[in-house]
Amino acid sequence: MSTKAKLSAVIITYNEVDYIKDCIESILFADEIIVVDSFSTDGTWEYLQNHPKITAIQHPFENFTKQKSYALSCAQYNWVYFFDADERVTPKLEKEIILTINNPTAKDAYWNYRTFMFKNKRLYFSGWQTDKVYRLFKKNSCEFINERIVHETLKVNGTEGFLKEKLIHYSYKNYEDYKGKMLKYGQLKAKESFLKGKKWNVFQQYLRPTWKFFNHYIIRLGILDGSKGVTICYLNALGVYERFRELKKLQSE
Repeated sequence: MSTKAKLSAVIITYNEVDYIKDCIESILFADEIIVVDSFSTDGTWEYLQNHPKITAIQHPFENFTKQKSYALSCAQYNWVYFFDADERVTPKLEKEIILTINNPTAKDAYWNYRTFMFKNKRLYFSGWQTDKVYRLFKKNSCEFINERIVHETLKVNGTEGFLKEKLIHYSYKNYEDYKGKMLKYGQLKAKESFLKGKKWNVFQQYLRPTWKFFNHYIIRLGILDGSKGVTICYLNALGVYERFRELKKLQSE
């Protein structure tokens, strides 16, 4: 009789007290839950410490790739479901994950499509309708690419597949939170570009954000999301603008 496959759920956190409880409750079926926190100050760390099923670790944040690589190294099982505090595993996705890891012909890594939530309502378009990320994978076949410090990329040394059920993504909490997130991503992308030797120019500074907004609002149908679409497409474009503004600053230092 074959042994049931074990699963490690891995999460990184920083000041997620309003979201971490529902996140953890959605992944309680995992055999272990590893949460690496970068010294939260809002009560997240206290919640993690007091949860009986969580292995809570504090580790200083340098960039997303290094933090996730460290968190991954803490997992004891080969099958890993690596997700974020603002994401939720649905009951149907839970069943699919369990069936997948116990399938003898399973792939080495799986893409997971996501449903983007604007506060508590689904966003249907605005560039997010085809959003997908690696979430379920075998630890011994995958690693995060060191050259990427934001929107970290998983390198898969093996076969890939797709999970059918979607992950719920509560990325947009409120305007200021999402704006701060886009600005932070832009700054990290600028650092990444700078380290690769890429140069700032005025055309990229203004044309790339304009294209980002047009692409997501018109071509990818953000206009059909109403005022929510305007907000998301603008803030995503703002992140691109910040990327090149910060790149210019780095070059002048």
